[in-house]
Amino acid sequence: MATMPVTAGAYRFFEPVWLRAQRWGLLRLQRLGRHVHSRYPRAPHLLTGERGEFEALFFLRQQGYVVTERRWHAPDLRGDLDLVAWEGDSLAIVEVKTRTARDLTPAASAIDESKRRVLRDLARAYRRTLPKRPDGPVPIRFDVVSVYLIQNSVECELLREASLLQSGPPGDQPKRYGV
Repeated sequence: MATMPVTAGAYRFFEPVWLRAQRWGLLRLQRLGRHVHSRYPRAPHLLTGERGEFEALFFLRQQGYVVTERRWHAPDLRGDLDLVAWEGDSLAIVEVKTRTARDLTPAASAIDESKRRVLRDLARAYRRTLPKRPDGPVPIRFDVVSVYLIQNSVECELLREASLLQSGPPGDQPKRYGV
């Protein structure tokens, strides 16, 4: 039996459908998992954060990112990296901030100096796990996804190359940096 080659046009058509199907299936599995583990309920703010990371994962995939890690942590450091993704040749460390309401300040502004320090340390540790490249270290940047879970809708905002290496609100300093 001969197989038909998949054209680029067909791929562009089926990719969003496939992403929606994956998202739908994973949401159903999460709902089933919550039902099975209902004897040990989790705090609502933790569930909100997990839902935000889930929505950010699929949002980034729609933007063309290749997500390779979720909740990555180093054994000797505190904290975790919400998402680690590749966009082209650069590695993006993605911090996800989830809110259930839109306030006067954006969700991304909740990243304080202590959190920046933790993210820098974790990014350095993650870089050490990557194989060495002959052309130098992998370029790393920090992105922030603000997820707003308002009633039954989800809104995501991506701040590319957020400046987490210097103090001040994300995005107000130069855009590229090394870790």
